[in-house]
Amino acid sequence: MSIVLLIGGSGFIGPHIAAALAERGHDVAVFHRGTTRASARALPAGVRHILGDRQRLDESAAALRALKPDIVIDCVLSSGRQARALISVFRGVASRIVALSSCDVYRACGVLHGSEPGPLEPVPLTESSPLRTRLQTYPPERIRMLQHVFAWLDEEYDKIPIEREVLGDPELPGTVLRLPMVYGPGDPLHRLSPIVKRIDDGRRFMLFEEKHAAWRSPRGYVENVASAIALAAISDRAVGRTYNVGEVESLSELAWARRVADVTGWDGALVTLSEDRTPPHLRQPGNLDQHWATDTTRIRQELGYAEPVGQDEAIHRSVYWERTHPPPVDAGLFDYGAEDAAQSSVKR
Repeated sequence: MSIVLLIGGSGFIGPHIAAALAERGHDVAVFHRGTTRASARALPAGVRHILGDRQRLDESAAALRALKPDIVIDCVLSSGRQARALISVFRGVASRIVALSSCDVYRACGVLHGSEPGPLEPVPLTESSPLRTRLQTYPPERIRMLQHVFAWLDEEYDKIPIEREVLGDPELPGTVLRLPMVYGPGDPLHRLSPIVKRIDDGRRFMLFEEKHAAWRSPRGYVENVASAIALAAISDRAVGRTYNVGEVESLSELAWARRVADVTGWDGALVTLSEDRTPPHLRQPGNLDQHWATDTTRIRQELGYAEPVGQDEAIHRSVYWERTHPPPVDAGLFDYGAEDAAQSSVKR
């Protein structure tokens, strides 16, 4: 049995990681600010709580080192600076750091957003695919907007320096997990809401700009992603390794909408339009010819990972949660008048 410390483990994914580790018999502690009460209540019984601020990790260094964790999983690493502070606290104490990264490290992310020059990046993206050459993942205004949802983000947000620090320390081994777009109960971004709301509003069709309809990206249900993280954390085979996490197939936006529709029993039409016919609120920015589909073969073959929750059940649980926890409605994103007019123009 190992002592596993989760930093920032009371948020969206953390309680599920804690549960997966506890089920395997590990001693779990969670370092958090004590402000995310609903998620903290979801933590398994017996989990130890250490209160403190991730942004000022040095202030809690003594308490964290006294725990003598075997493995540290940092769920909220935002920058290389934070990674260096993390390693400084646990060097000589822990046997491994597990860092949650993102698929936004890949050059494909920069191509989509226009920050990387040159040709499209081939997909699916493997762990060996090229990373971005420009280290600012998103412009400052985008970071400020995201901080309203993810308070742990700092102004230096970029997962590439984090990966370099975690995998580059000669004294403290590391493991990196590149996460997909995570959905499920508690999703702070309410990723299923645009589909679910239209279904519940009785819409008989949904419109997609044709390139957005075809765009493919990785997804993962929150409990499944947590299971992958827990497995990598306790597997010696994962030392020094980087893994993509996500479902076997990176579905297109259109195929994903159809999967959600099928699970809910909605039998309306999914309609693709050219960009010039698509209402402005349904157009997506960026170079949508650059897909983000990922390959998750490595974690499945090396660690024997498989999703504990099937996709139909995962979608069913997520839809139920969206219906019982609807987000505030931005009317501009649900301009049904414009959508009706666009659909009528197709029929003519």
